[in-house]
Amino acid sequence: MSNALPPLHEGHAPITLQQLFREALYAFEEWDAEVTEPIVMFEGKVVPVSVVFEAMRECTDIVPNNIVSAVTERLTKPWEGEGPLDTMTFSTAARVMGVLVRKRLLVLNNGVDVAAVVAETQAAEKSDR
Repeated sequence: MSNALPPLHEGHAPITLQQLFREALYAFEEWDAEVTEPIVMFEGKVVPVSVVFEAMRECTDIVPNNIVSAVTERLTKPWEGEGPLDTMTFSTAARVMGVLVRKRLLVLNNGVDVAAVVAETQAAEKSDR
């Protein structure tokens, strides 16, 4: 599904992907007790927020301050980067948010990593073919 999103170009994300990241972050903020993870829309397609965060894992662009705040306020430990907070990259923010999505899904699914189970099932199905 990640191929449905625009690719990075030498570590830089197109503005549409940066905006989608922001939408995914807002969707995460609105996430209540539902078992499934939030989704966003991109060019008429449903995209889970984890896919958006994964697509930005290698992005070297600097995150705007309002997104830095939205990410760091979710951390259980203080942010300790190599520079000031305003130099957080989308890569760092995406990795943090990816972990937060996985942790939330584990809690909501009583400790069962649904994504891992699905991946194992798909791998088993492929090997049976």
